[in-house]
Amino acid sequence: MKTITNVVTDYVKQKPFLSTALDQGIINITALARQIKPDIQKKFGKSVQIGAIVMSLKRISDTLEFTSTHRIVRALRNIGSITVRSSMVDYNFRLSSTLLKKQAQLLMQIDKSTDVFYASSRGVGESNIIVSSNISSLVDEIFKSEKLHFKQSNLSAITIKLPEENVSIPGIYYFFFQRLSWQNINVVEVISTSNEVTLLMDNQVVINAFETIQKLKNI
Repeated sequence: MKTITNVVTDYVKQKPFLSTALDQGIINITALARQIKPDIQKKFGKSVQIGAIVMSLKRISDTLEFTSTHRIVRALRNIGSITVRSSMVDYNFRLSSTLLKKQAQLLMQIDKSTDVFYASSRGVGESNIIVSSNISSLVDEIFKSEKLHFKQSNLSAITIKLPEENVSIPGIYYFFFQRLSWQNINVVEVISTSNEVTLLMDNQVVINAFETIQKLKNI
């Protein structure tokens, strides 16, 4: 049977910024209840008292859906090193029968280089290659016969070392993107492994982004 608590919980779960504000206790619950009352009544199908919505909002913080936030906070406090790299270039190529061979050729040429950054990701119809600018001319030459959708320079990369338990904690990446979004920072590309995530962005915002991510260790 549908209850007011169920309806309110479903409503909040669809609004991650709101759920975070409730968890952190930075929102006036009574004022919120008044604001969302029309939506809750529409979903519930009948008139609902403000007090019932308030009680439902208070119960939410004790449910299993919201206890995961505390696991995320503990994981964020255990973030390891945060590495910043400047002068990055992002290439986007259309997939072809020769693209992997070109990537293999590139890897062989930079195999012994110690001052080079290289990462790639492959989708259904396209592939991205991110490199440090000191080998950009080499990429241009090796991939000159491939279909290039775009090439973006003047980028920086922030690599975050995550605690090993991050793979079992839903929503941990959301906190990074939430805080960066609040600072109006656009992430151009995301590269991840099990315990590391690299965020690619414009050079002009990387200092603000680094400070924002660093603060997550102290939430």
